[in-house]
Amino acid sequence: MNELELKYGCNPNQKPSRVCMADGGELPFRVLNGRPGYINLMDAFNGWQLVRELKRATGKPAAASFKHVSPAGAAIGLPLTDIERKIYWVEDMGELSPLASAYARARGADRMSSFGDFISLSDVCDLDTAKLIHREVSDGVIAPGYTEEALALLSSKKKGGYCVLEINPDYVPDSLERRQIFGVTFEQGRNDLHISDELFANIVTKNRELPQSARDDLAIALITLKYTQSNSVCYVKGGQAIGIGAGQQSRIHCTRLAGSKADNWYLRQSPQVLSLPFRPDIRRADRDNAIDLYIGEDFMDVLADGRWEAVFTERPEVFTAEAKRAWLDGNTGVSLGSDAFFPFGDNIERAFRSGVRYIAEPGGSVRDDHVIAAADSHDMVMCFTGIRLFHH
Repeated sequence: MNELELKYGCNPNQKPSRVCMADGGELPFRVLNGRPGYINLMDAFNGWQLVRELKRATGKPAAASFKHVSPAGAAIGLPLTDIERKIYWVEDMGELSPLASAYARARGADRMSSFGDFISLSDVCDLDTAKLIHREVSDGVIAPGYTEEALALLSSKKKGGYCVLEINPDYVPDSLERRQIFGVTFEQGRNDLHISDELFANIVTKNRELPQSARDDLAIALITLKYTQSNSVCYVKGGQAIGIGAGQQSRIHCTRLAGSKADNWYLRQSPQVLSLPFRPDIRRADRDNAIDLYIGEDFMDVLADGRWEAVFTERPEVFTAEAKRAWLDGNTGVSLGSDAFFPFGDNIERAFRSGVRYIAEPGGSVRDDHVIAAADSHDMVMCFTGIRLFHH
């Protein structure tokens, strides 16, 4: 197949729409089920590149959850803790395969943003992963293959309309990439930068202790940023992105947005959230929304007007700002990547509030000395990679 007609482009009024190979060759993917859309394919191809690089960098299966051409989550397939199994709503699924664990972690880091995602998998999709995908609200999945049982289950999703794509894992795109904007063709070299430990050699802070676990997390952060709409910042802990700030005009807004998501991820693990008295008849998405309200600043309004009764069996206690701050202070050892330099030390101060200990950023700001001083004031370890990772 060298051409695929799409229903429409980014919006229903943008017709006709298709994907094809400029040289007339075969497309590097097959549609096994459903009908992908324009944005579905943009998510799929960016996500596939991301998980392929995560697998290459770590040697472990990887998964990504994409929405609007940026990842909502990305992770490698490490075993889930009991708490992670609970906050990712997979307690009832038994022991998960490494690939399924990767997707549970990618989806679970920011479940609200992942609602209706497009999934990318580094390995052949097994039945465990298909069972997890089948129960979530999602638009489609791309993987290098599917077991017979996994494909049958996924093809039954969305009344048989779920989008299942098979990518050719051996496909290598041309070294030049092209796109048109306003009728003008842009051309540039493809970003084939390999993220490795060598990027973390230039440590500019007084604290130079960078363990391998932090190097791995920083690599995950930078690989994730490589396929995230800029400006972007990514917080990573234990092999998974826990907060991604994408597409912001100001870097401090990226850092705040990603930090707030990382905070929410950690607050979900608090005893106050784990013991919430949910009604047994509500859906997972409603539980996610309720938790977001509960840990937010406007939960007192929810209590006041009685809306809690639609979700909880009894009125939950308020999670005070003081209690939340005390819990968040326990989140330590977080790694942070930035796709461009931090222009001010305020980014460091905000990152510190979300447990950041290790930072990788390009460097090159006229205020690098102030940024380094801010990192030193919190005994952080910061690397200047010399590499910018803008993605548009």
